[in-house]
Amino acid sequence: MQNRRHTRVRELLKRELSAILQREIPLSEGGGLFTVNEVLVSNDLRNATVFLGFFGSGDQQRRGWALLRKHQSRIQDELARAVVLKNTPRLRFETDDSVVRGDRVLEILNQLEDDLPPTEEPQP
Repeated sequence: MQNRRHTRVRELLKRELSAILQREIPLSEGGGLFTVNEVLVSNDLRNATVFLGFFGSGDQQRRGWALLRKHQSRIQDELARAVVLKNTPRLRFETDDSVVRGDRVLEILNQLEDDLPPTEEPQP
């Protein structure tokens, strides 16, 4: 179980990284829109895995990830300036497609519901 410090650090990193990504990877560069869905930090707070959601076409997603890799050291530096910790966690970015998977599950459930025969109301 994580303590309150971990929770606060995770939320702080999530908020700051969202702002940094908006500044460093603007939509005008054709990279689509990144969302920071979750940040997990190691017990010693030296490493963080950032789970990113993505909105945009496949081509925009490829350009967005290329821009993210290109600007990763600058993002790390911006985070170090924005967040005052003994050690700024080393960032690792991962794709989080949970929103897409959730939408697909809802789509399947709606389809199943539409395929059910109508139920008749009981007569009084």
